[in-house]
Amino acid sequence: MAEPVFKRILLKLSGEALAANQGFGVDAIRVHEIAAELQDVHDLGVQIAIVVGGGNFFRGVAEQAREMDRVSADHMGMLATMINALALQDALEKRGVYTRVMSAIQMQEVAEPFIRRRAIRHLEKERIVIFGAGTGNPYFSTDTAASLRAMEIKAEVILKATKVDGIYDADPVLVKDAKMFDEISYLDIMKKGLRVMDLTAISLCRDNNLPIIIFNLNRPGNIRRVVLGEKVGSLVSA
Repeated sequence: MAEPVFKRILLKLSGEALAANQGFGVDAIRVHEIAAELQDVHDLGVQIAIVVGGGNFFRGVAEQAREMDRVSADHMGMLATMINALALQDALEKRGVYTRVMSAIQMQEVAEPFIRRRAIRHLEKERIVIFGAGTGNPYFSTDTAASLRAMEIKAEVILKATKVDGIYDADPVLVKDAKMFDEISYLDIMKKGLRVMDLTAISLCRDNNLPIIIFNLNRPGNIRRVVLGEKVGSLVSA
């Protein structure tokens, strides 16, 4: 059997990934499919942390939040990520994978507070850890939360799951001959204005030399392929 090339990963999942084709809410079938893939990777001995978004319920910078105070809208988005985190935890534990949800805002009856050392201990005990509520602060995206948490737990890589095969020089849905990058630097992403992750997240990864792999979640088995070192998606590095 092939050996994983990463010991500890942070997976960034969008809320939309859990909604699948219905666009809103949580698609139970899709959540269980993702949980099955995560169990497969977990069985390889890889320590998995997850940051999940909330765009399938509410996005603080979207049209629906236009008339709202930005801080209130962002707090609503944080609560949306917690709904997704709990749904994913439930699906994983139904498969016998011990999972902990840690929240950046206090809600003791629902999740543990985020404590860095405790999170690392959970990973060492082979539990999957899901980080909810972003960074706990408004004006920061879940991409930034993913970069921050990855650094805090000393993850070796960020895996960003998307609905396209990697990073392109234009939107591949709109531009048929858009070119995909197998590898690209942090600086080039900033210069070209590519919308991979927000600039705060990219800057954090660049300052700490943390690689990012962007890949297509909709191709079954892709998480496992990435972890085993296969050429999947686009690599962002120095």
